[in-house]
Amino acid sequence: MTETMRDIRLEKAVVNIGVGDAGERLLKAEKVLQMVTGKKPVRTIAKTTNRDLGIRKGMHIGCKVTLRGKEAEEFVKKAFWIRENRIADYSFDPEGNFSLGITDYTDFPGMKYDPEIGIFGMDVCASISRPGRRVQSRRMMRRRLPKHHRVSKKEGIAFVRTKFGVEVVD
Repeated sequence: MTETMRDIRLEKAVVNIGVGDAGERLLKAEKVLQMVTGKKPVRTIAKTTNRDLGIRKGMHIGCKVTLRGKEAEEFVKKAFWIRENRIADYSFDPEGNFSLGITDYTDFPGMKYDPEIGIFGMDVCASISRPGRRVQSRRMMRRRLPKHHRVSKKEGIAFVRTKFGVEVVD
């Protein structure tokens, strides 16, 4: 029997589309996220100015949707299915979180190509943790998380293999 505080869980999944400019393409990207996730997307704002790309600080450059709980698990399962249940080991960070890219939204089941929208890809970033991680981010009585309670890259890979039945490729 496992200890409940040692169990690893999927905390959240963030689905992101970076457009690079505020305008018609951003509205289309929001529409795509709305269709794929069923949630209302939030716009993301540029933190710095990049003259080469024509981006100013404070400019709307993309959109994202944060999914938690069962919705996050279902969406990550769909994303892995699109990626043929494979993920590279370099997609994991040292804390066990992982990211994967999807090249076209029409790969999702039930999505059809709309010539008015065009082709949009997206990034799916999933965050995993153990119960009690809130200790390091809460407002009062904030504490550091002990090293043995953090999720390592190896544990994250093992979690993805067992939970989603995914093959991790070196």
